[in-house]
Amino acid sequence: MIQRIQTLYLLVAAIFSAGLIFVFNLWENVDKSMFYALDGLSSESMMFKVIPILFFASALLSLIAIFQFKNRQLQFVIGRINILTNLILLGLLIYVSLSLSGETVVSEKGIGLVIPIVVIFLLVMANRAIKKDEDLVKSVDRLR
Repeated sequence: MIQRIQTLYLLVAAIFSAGLIFVFNLWENVDKSMFYALDGLSSESMMFKVIPILFFASALLSLIAIFQFKNRQLQFVIGRINILTNLILLGLLIYVSLSLSGETVVSEKGIGLVIPIVVIFLLVMANRAIKKDEDLVKSVDRLR
């Protein structure tokens, strides 16, 4: 159902994944230009192109999980896949921000690098609520 707390968690996770990447930069280059997630699509490096794709995949998985409210097991699995997607994204962002040659390209990290951590937290909270609902339904079925 739409009014459950996990729906709110999943909706906020989708907003963070797809909406805040336009607002917060990932890092600032030496020439004081801000690097946003969508700037990776115009980059020549494949690693930079994967970053916005993973952000949008995370938002899409969150939205798909919202509408799977009748099938809680599938909703739980989609949540776990989304957590893995965000862990891969976080690892990629850390690798890219730390492996660039010193301070020649990246001079200051942005707040956008924290977005996958917040999304992972929200997804864990959503999965916990889904599990709680599933346990409640199983306990009611046991009493019949």
